[in-house]
Amino acid sequence: MTQKKHVQVGNVDCGGDDLFMISGPCVIEDESLMMQTAEKLKILCEKLKIPLIFKSSFTKDNRSSLEFPMGPGPEKGLRILERVKKEFDLPLLTDVHYPDQIAMAAEVVDIIQIPAYLCMQTKLVTEAAKSGKVVNIKHGQFLAPENMAKPAQKCVDSGSEKILLTERGYTFGYNDLIVDPRSFYLMRQIGYPVIFDITHSIRKYGIPSKDPKGSTREFLPTLSRAGVAAGVDGIFVEAHPNPPEAHCDAASQYYLDDMEEFLKPLLEIHAVARQYKD
Repeated sequence: MTQKKHVQVGNVDCGGDDLFMISGPCVIEDESLMMQTAEKLKILCEKLKIPLIFKSSFTKDNRSSLEFPMGPGPEKGLRILERVKKEFDLPLLTDVHYPDQIAMAAEVVDIIQIPAYLCMQTKLVTEAAKSGKVVNIKHGQFLAPENMAKPAQKCVDSGSEKILLTERGYTFGYNDLIVDPRSFYLMRQIGYPVIFDITHSIRKYGIPSKDPKGSTREFLPTLSRAGVAAGVDGIFVEAHPNPPEAHCDAASQYYLDDMEEFLKPLLEIHAVARQYKD
């Protein structure tokens, strides 16, 4: 196996012994909700001793309808994220869709995320790498896992090895995703910390996110435990105080008040799995 690199994000050692978590609402909503969510996640993660990276998107440009909220935009959204960072001392992640969003995002956040649909967009990936920030590249639903080495190499060729790779499922048939556990092994061979985006992996394409049929929540425990047992370094769980009313991915975000019981078995599994990473 390729020697895996550690990537430091604030006080979070991505690739170290601890299972870390990326969590927060899918898209930035009103400021009070964001602050409430960040505070609860921080208290929970301190209790469970889980290193936390707070995430939320200032813009979601891949909505399936113009009727769906796209977020507050970079100026307002980054101001809210900056307040989260200042008040709760949490490292931040947000995604970008265009190269000209990267510089302003890099002034605030610690991780620039490349959306799965855009993982092969050379200009986007290389400009993110040149920002000096950690780059989290989400695995495209259309790409073999070992081919994630290609966008990772673009970052390296642009002068940065501060790379994270995130699995979020493959397109399988029509409007469905499936998680292949082999991908965790294959992506780890590339040599960077691997994250499992659990809540996005249960989305059902083509169904409005507020429709309960827009996800398969019943599979969350099975998928999350399988991923942690397979040796992922971190988990990505979008969380919201009231998911049915969330502006984005309402059917798949996790209930904030239920997070503790969801996480406990994952920590127990991780404690065993880390002894047997191949």
